[in-house]
Amino acid sequence: MTNGSAAGSTQVESTGVVAAHGAGHGHGGMGAMVVGAIGVVFGDIGTSPLYAFRETFAGHHPLPPDQLHILGVLSLIFWSMMLVVTFKYVAIIMRADNKGEGGSLALLALINSKTEGKRWSKGIILLGVFATALFYGDSMITPAISVLSAVEGLTTVEAGFGQWVTPIAVGILIGLFMIQSRGTARVGLLFGPIMMVYFTVLAALGVWHILGNPHVLIALNPWYAIRFFIEEGHFAFLAMGSVVLAVTGAEALYADMGHFGRKPIGVSWLVFVLPALMLNYLGQGAMILSQDMATALQTIHNPFFLLAPEMLRLPLVILATMATVIASQAVITGAFSVTQQAIQLGFIPRLRITHTSAGSIGQIYIPAINWGLMVMVILLIISFRTSSNLAAAYGIAVTGAMAIDTCLIAVVLIHLWGWNKWLAAPLIAAFALVDLAYFGANLTKVPDGGWFPLLIGFIAFTLLTTWARGRALMINRLREAAMPVKVFVQSAVNSAVRVPGTAVFMTSQAKGVPHALLHNLKHNKVLHERVILLTVMIADAPYVSDAKRVEYTDLGQGFFRIVINYGFMEDPDVPAVLGQTRSCGSDFKMMDTSFFLARQTLLPSDHPGMAVWREKLFAWMLRNAESAMEFFKLPTNRVVELGSQVEI
Repeated sequence: MTNGSAAGSTQVESTGVVAAHGAGHGHGGMGAMVVGAIGVVFGDIGTSPLYAFRETFAGHHPLPPDQLHILGVLSLIFWSMMLVVTFKYVAIIMRADNKGEGGSLALLALINSKTEGKRWSKGIILLGVFATALFYGDSMITPAISVLSAVEGLTTVEAGFGQWVTPIAVGILIGLFMIQSRGTARVGLLFGPIMMVYFTVLAALGVWHILGNPHVLIALNPWYAIRFFIEEGHFAFLAMGSVVLAVTGAEALYADMGHFGRKPIGVSWLVFVLPALMLNYLGQGAMILSQDMATALQTIHNPFFLLAPEMLRLPLVILATMATVIASQAVITGAFSVTQQAIQLGFIPRLRITHTSAGSIGQIYIPAINWGLMVMVILLIISFRTSSNLAAAYGIAVTGAMAIDTCLIAVVLIHLWGWNKWLAAPLIAAFALVDLAYFGANLTKVPDGGWFPLLIGFIAFTLLTTWARGRALMINRLREAAMPVKVFVQSAVNSAVRVPGTAVFMTSQAKGVPHALLHNLKHNKVLHERVILLTVMIADAPYVSDAKRVEYTDLGQGFFRIVINYGFMEDPDVPAVLGQTRSCGSDFKMMDTSFFLARQTLLPSDHPGMAVWREKLFAWMLRNAESAMEFFKLPTNRVVELGSQVEI
């Protein structure tokens, strides 16, 4: 990363400023980690029983709640959980971690670092970026459908509550978004115990009804899913669009792996969460099967809350609402984390990031994302009004992301793990068949609301790729105009007056002379006694060890090049690292140090590197990006900004 043509030696210095690999990961015994995982990781999939089973029968493609369809749907739910969640994510994908971190961007960074230069690598990168874009659509729908479905349980307590469902749901979500800036560390301590109570209640309600009709247990036989397709092929395919709601949140197991580890998530899923969910689904089926058709047609519109006796329904509504708030919190936190990764990897402009916990690097708050999500979630609730209507929009983003994860894991199996292609092909084909079947079934929802997450996904994808492409073009233009450092140092020291102090020139490239330095010398005709050319590099790994944090090169004549390395999960703090650096002459003192930043203004080009509308979009994003001063935590009274004009 250092400039190989410069005079002097290149060395690596260790600092103790930022925690090394593993910072921010959960700590404690296996029991504590399992409880923590239950509280955070399984909120989304854990609240699916509120609406998944109901939507299959009372949604946009209703089915009669008779024995064939009840057993067929329950069998589909069980085997979907086994194939998609247990086998695909827990057993396979969660083994593909990027130094402990999971999620589409972490997996993409891992693949990119190992396969850079391959013909198909660009296509894989675009797929990974699109999966990230789809996540933003999912992060808007999940809080809306979860909280709304829980509050709708009030109508099973008293029908007159119906008119209050929307205002109550909106009020709860506004309150949730309002407290994000204060951090969730303290509230998070309650998540695990509350969700354990919630899953225990789910299991108990299910067992109670299963004991009354144990015949429902035969639905665990895959034959009933097969028979459902044989006898009701078209309707069974449409039903998959609702059945998939039972596995939404599966990707959260992988994305949150860095916080809890693969083993605690796997143990909590297999031992506690999976049994509780299936017992509840089987209990809902057993209750419907024990009723006559007329009663079943009424019950199927809200089977989850009707599992409880009338006197316990209000407490169940309160508990379910708490669970959906926890699920929403997990999704919001996930949106913050994904955004931070995307910023560090160069797909999103710098945004203001606030740390809400001194003890955990993962506790962050991004105002722009928080308020944007809040507005969209409220608009969704007001527009769709019921969780059933929202269910039509839900699922397509999740199934799309799952299909992309299959493509990414195929690359991992063959190119990173070196599996035999003939052994990997059947496994990949099986995953792809299931994912594409669910995605195809969800495409039928597009006219009824499925267009929304697709629209959000395409907008986000356009923004992410435009920023990445525009940034690459701008860096290339600046690199073309850069002067070799060796030539500059030899000529500058003889023509400029040296003044006391240290000047730090921030540059995105670890080669050439920064434009800010050229402008400063041209207009002010002076050079500081010590000149630092500083570049912050983001690695394709979540964390960089202290030993590799700082690289420096002595360029001679008081010039030094410093490269500070961070992982994409870390938070840059330039003054803190410089304060620990002892290899560039005297110690750094902020009151004697000036930071020079270049602010680029884009000009129209005769030969644009991308479409004009994308250039204008990139220029708008560049103007509204967070200042490098705040992003790198530079002292506000020691920063000088110098403008430059660039054609892309």
